Amino acid sequence: MPTITAVEVVDLRFPTSATLDGSDAMNPDGDYSAAYVILRTDASEVTGYGLTFTIGRGTDLVVAAARQIARPLVGRDVGEVASNLGPVYRELTADSQMRWLGPEKGVVHLAAAAVLNACWDLAARRAGKPLWRFVCDLTPAEFVDACDFRYLTDVITPEEARQTLERLLPTREARVAELLDSGYPAYTTSPGWLGYSDEKLRRLCREAVAEGWEHVKLKVGADVDDDVRRLGIAREELGPGRTLMIDANQVWDVPQAIDWVRRLAPFGPRWIEEPTSPDDVLGHAEIRRAVAPVGVATGEHAHNRVMFKQLLQAGAIDFCQIDSCRLASLNEVLPVLLMAAKFGVPVCPHAGGVGLCEFVQHLSIIDYVCVSGSLDGRVIEYVDHLHEHFTDPVKVVGGRYLVPSLPGYSAEIYDASIERYRYPDGDYWRQALAPAGSLAGAAEAN
Repeated sequence: MPTITAVEVVDLRFPTSATLDGSDAMNPDGDYSAAYVILRTDASEVTGYGLTFTIGRGTDLVVAAARQIARPLVGRDVGEVASNLGPVYRELTADSQMRWLGPEKGVVHLAAAAVLNACWDLAARRAGKPLWRFVCDLTPAEFVDACDFRYLTDVITPEEARQTLERLLPTREARVAELLDSGYPAYTTSPGWLGYSDEKLRRLCREAVAEGWEHVKLKVGADVDDDVRRLGIAREELGPGRTLMIDANQVWDVPQAIDWVRRLAPFGPRWIEEPTSPDDVLGHAEIRRAVAPVGVATGEHAHNRVMFKQLLQAGAIDFCQIDSCRLASLNEVLPVLLMAAKFGVPVCPHAGGVGLCEFVQHLSIIDYVCVSGSLDGRVIEYVDHLHEHFTDPVKVVGGRYLVPSLPGYSAEIYDASIERYRYPDGDYWRQALAPAGSLAGAAEAN
């Protein structure tokens, strides 16, 4: 059987700040980046790929943590890892000295996500299945065994989760067939970055309508009068029948959020996303009560499954926004899906960033096929950036994600992209970081 022989972790950074792609009120000039994990084996055809999303400086910290977390995988049998993803998760996240640096949040948890995403990719590739199919083919008992229910059993127990999965098991394949036929509904954030001019916003909204998008999201939160003007442009281009969402990226205090959203409510947004600190569960609940019928969405910065438990318990959110890299891979994502289904809250994943669209399409399919059995209120975020660097890029047609068909978690990045954007010694960064007047800088200029 193949054995894991090495773990490579690469600091990848893409210069999106140059075009203000990804700009919002909290992060005006990020460079979309990733700590990218490769699990090498002694069988060249069996490799695992995973990543966690960052936005530039500090990615090196996540890379260093991922190398530490992944060390126990070297020398392990691939079949043993692939068949025991629950125990492997518990082993890699149980290092008491590493946990002290988190625990289950921040740099360490992001790094754990990168490593464990690679483990799930390895298992799916070994099985010759796309990740969504690999998980949908698990028995309810196997599905539950992969989940981390620690700290959650006051809300959902493993037995209750198993019963939920058992109820939907007989109709799984009908939902798979539906998605293969029509895809999964999506929304686009690509027109709405805060740094874009009014002209660019208008043009991109118009293009989105022509491409069949029914849901568009705009960034807000820097200046309320600017937001009123920008939402007016978007609503004019989208018309009254299409859905508009807004995202503040955590910049407001609770009273400010309430006042600001009320100013924007006449434009009919479906939700306000991340209206305040991602840690403020009760603040989100207060905002939700005050701005209804505008919904509240959050989750991309929820540290772990326990935060989601409290957001759901407190009735603080209308839309649950899981993130494939903030949580420690599917081992945490799956129980969050189960809790959201129990509370009747739609899951609408966050997907702005390197590889997130590629990842979360699998998660939403799993939610629909295995856990919730519903598409009501559910859409996946889409941004039209950096997909060309992936060997199995996401495919969206007419505002719907097409179901991925290649083995794995759609996480593999082309070698040429790694060589160009590896930080700080990739071709792009060697030239970009070279002192003015140096040979490298002169070569770039020419």
